[in-house]
Amino acid sequence: MNLGTEDRRKMIIAGVAGFLAILAVGYGYETLFGGPSTPPPQAAPVILTAAKSTSGKAAVKVGTVSAQLDPTLHMEAMRRAESLVYSGTGRNIFAPGPTPQEIAEVKAKFDARPKPQPVAYTPPAPSGPPPPPPINLKFFGTETQQGVRRALLLSGDDVFLASAGDIVQRRYRIVTISANSITVEDVPNSNKQNLPLTAANP
Repeated sequence: MNLGTEDRRKMIIAGVAGFLAILAVGYGYETLFGGPSTPPPQAAPVILTAAKSTSGKAAVKVGTVSAQLDPTLHMEAMRRAESLVYSGTGRNIFAPGPTPQEIAEVKAKFDARPKPQPVAYTPPAPSGPPPPPPINLKFFGTETQQGVRRALLLSGDDVFLASAGDIVQRRYRIVTISANSITVEDVPNSNKQNLPLTAANP
């Protein structure tokens, strides 16, 4: 009688232990292969739009930047990125200087510019020596005394009475005296001028 009871107790314990083992195995399987129970964060959608560039050609947008890390592979964006082909200007960016073709193009543009026409230089005509300064004397009359004629001369407010050969103001020599004119020599400039008879106060 006691032996049957003992076997029944062992069977109940074994059943409970098996049930717990089944629960533990199921929870571990879900954790390992089923992923977390909470849904993953939603990543920002990748929008493929066409934006106009400054050259007028449509530039294709192949992706976007999200604040959260999205491990999902977007095959369409990858195919677009793989289809992009780099097409440069033909210049080797690793070359230290311009290519011969670029040098030839710059030289051709420089040679195509209009050349300046030479301007013929015309030397100025010789003007000759400057005219002598005028004689600062005014002949306004004569006086005859003992057969000698003398000229009455005015320079500013000064009045001079001079005969032929006299020097006036240390520079003017009286050459000849007539009734209507006199000849005066500007000694420093070796210049002779004929002064007509004029009124003292015109």
